[in-house]
Amino acid sequence: MIDRSPMRHQNHALTPIQITNALPRTRPYKLTDGAGLHLVVSPGGTKAWRFQYRYAGARCDVGIGTFPEIGIADARDQHQRYRSMLERGLDPAVARRQQVKERRDLSSMARRRADDFEAFSKRWVEERMTTRSATYRAQILSRLERFVWPLIGPKPLASVRPVDVLRTIEPLTMTPNTAEGVRVIIQQIYNYAIQKLIVEVNPALPLRGVVQVPPARHYRHLREAELGAFWCAIEKQGARFVTIAAAKLLAYSMCRKSEVLRAQWAEFDLERAVWEIPAARMKMKRPHRVYLPRQAVELLQLLRAVTGVAEGYVFPSLCRRSVPIADVTLNHLFKRLDFGVDDFAPHGLRATGATLLREHGFSRDVVELLLAHKERNPTTAAYHHHELAEERRRALQYLADQIHHLAEVHRQQLPSSKISVASTQREPANC
Repeated sequence: MIDRSPMRHQNHALTPIQITNALPRTRPYKLTDGAGLHLVVSPGGTKAWRFQYRYAGARCDVGIGTFPEIGIADARDQHQRYRSMLERGLDPAVARRQQVKERRDLSSMARRRADDFEAFSKRWVEERMTTRSATYRAQILSRLERFVWPLIGPKPLASVRPVDVLRTIEPLTMTPNTAEGVRVIIQQIYNYAIQKLIVEVNPALPLRGVVQVPPARHYRHLREAELGAFWCAIEKQGARFVTIAAAKLLAYSMCRKSEVLRAQWAEFDLERAVWEIPAARMKMKRPHRVYLPRQAVELLQLLRAVTGVAEGYVFPSLCRRSVPIADVTLNHLFKRLDFGVDDFAPHGLRATGATLLREHGFSRDVVELLLAHKERNPTTAAYHHHELAEERRRALQYLADQIHHLAEVHRQQLPSSKISVASTQREPANC
């Protein structure tokens, strides 16, 4: 038998002050508001709204929520909706269980659609980072795993607010470049989610400028006299020949450190003095040809004879020949060099070579091609497809000749006692 007696006007008994001042007791107790609505105060202090009613001849009750999350006005509104259900012959408890089930199903569906932040960010890496290197993708995932997912990973994309992003980057403000980098990653993820019509707002955009990033620090280049001293310091350094050879090829080729250290013998044609770097290993994802100077060819031939290896990595690790030497190996070598210039980094050799060639009359186009830079003007890039092969070969040969000439000038300026003294420092095994 369903209670379908018409709803009467209700005089509510409770006030917000009464509810707030209700203290827990040793046993649960009720504060009645009227018409079956009451608040249960537990010994632990929790205050839960419940509606008690009769349905099919049985006494039933259904929860509404806890106070203060559900205020007195909201509780009464929900109570009124439940009473309306009874008028229509519906059981409020069954309706509530159905609502909970639907919410769980929607949440599960959202996870399957990868609409929570962690799952969607993995999708973004898979779909948008295909042209980037495996190392770069690993760095992005590492930042997400360490700094972002623990805080907002489980949240549905649409529920992440600017304050959530702010809480994510605030602990990183002592390292502003990292903090801004994390904010930019979140912004890019949401840009992609907007393109996919999953969300409409990017919560990272309002936080642009919140992190004060210091000005970019450009790598120092060497002047000609310093370049000669640098070359002599390398030859005196007590490092492995493989490490010294990698440093020299870095200077001869004007390539990036990662492109040199991960070079494989299959990429070289020493008879033609050409090194073909595949697009997958280049920053701009375009194949790059290096016209090797005579000194680089001789160096590689000697390296092959010393190591006895003609396949795999040109600069293998001391610990495992199946992997190249670590990126930090050259960093450590350059830090140990004592030639009068502090904090000179491997990447500075690119600027050194570019500056020397420009100062000696080589054109900007030739130097930009040697550096494998991408033309920033799309119109110019669409019409200029020149390779300038002979000019590039002549430029790198001139650079190598100048390096050796400057090194010889530096040796002649040294006292004879210093020329014969070699460094006793040894290179750690950076595997």
